[in-house]
Amino acid sequence: MNVFVFPGQGSQFRGMGRELYTNSNNAKELFDRADETLGFSLSNIMFEGSDEDLKQTKVTQPAIFVHSIAKLLELNSKIKPDFVAGHSLGEFSALVANKTIKFEDGLKLVSARANAMQKACNNNPGSMAAILGLDNEVIINECEKFNKYVVAANLNCPGQVVVSGEVEGIEEICTLFNNMGARRSLQLNVNGAFHSKLMDDAKKELKEFIDTIEFNNPVCPIFQNVTAKAVTDKNEIKTNLIDQMVSPVRWSESIVNMINLGAKKFTEIGPGKVLCGLIRKINRDIVVETT
Repeated sequence: MNVFVFPGQGSQFRGMGRELYTNSNNAKELFDRADETLGFSLSNIMFEGSDEDLKQTKVTQPAIFVHSIAKLLELNSKIKPDFVAGHSLGEFSALVANKTIKFEDGLKLVSARANAMQKACNNNPGSMAAILGLDNEVIINECEKFNKYVVAANLNCPGQVVVSGEVEGIEEICTLFNNMGARRSLQLNVNGAFHSKLMDDAKKELKEFIDTIEFNNPVCPIFQNVTAKAVTDKNEIKTNLIDQMVSPVRWSESIVNMINLGAKKFTEIGPGKVLCGLIRKINRDIVVETT
């Protein structure tokens, strides 16, 4: 069984998509449609923008989404997925891949989500950090009893958890985890506490917008971040997308569940190869590849 997986925020890079645009008529048409839908030249920022330009949430998320779908177009005629999944933002790319939503509607959703998250970051500043080399349950338990608001936000693979919360809380808990023997506690270059209650305002805004978009029941199951289980009902998919804003990304659990159901090969579609690395750490016997 084949699985398509799609990356989230952080996989962007300068010049992303330029080669696709130059060499593929399908990709060129897609980028042009994206610029028209958004009302500004996203492609120009992707091809010519600086690292700082690409770090803006309102740019980063649509850029990764469009790049992922452009890559999907190149692959789709050769292989069909049995399951799909996406890491955080990547869920929206996965929903285009399994035909739950159309490309333009996905882009509108991603843009609305990015703008809502940026506003939430401005109103409720937060931070995130990657904790490496400690048992995941230890990290979860320490967050639950910590004296400032910090939660386990991304359960990526054994020995890698991203925590999210108040700025001071993240700084202090990194010191705590280092003292407990973490191989590394790395604060991320973000100005918000994604997948935590500090995104409540963004959740409410996305909930209002998502009802303007047409959803279809998918042609194959998506394993969503919130449940880590196969979902095929369009209304359940919408609910999970909204809840994802304030809930942990259960990535490791999702991969294990897909493997237990017969998944043999994972293809990462989009910029970078972060998810391939995580999947290898979850199960070294599984075939993984990038596009």
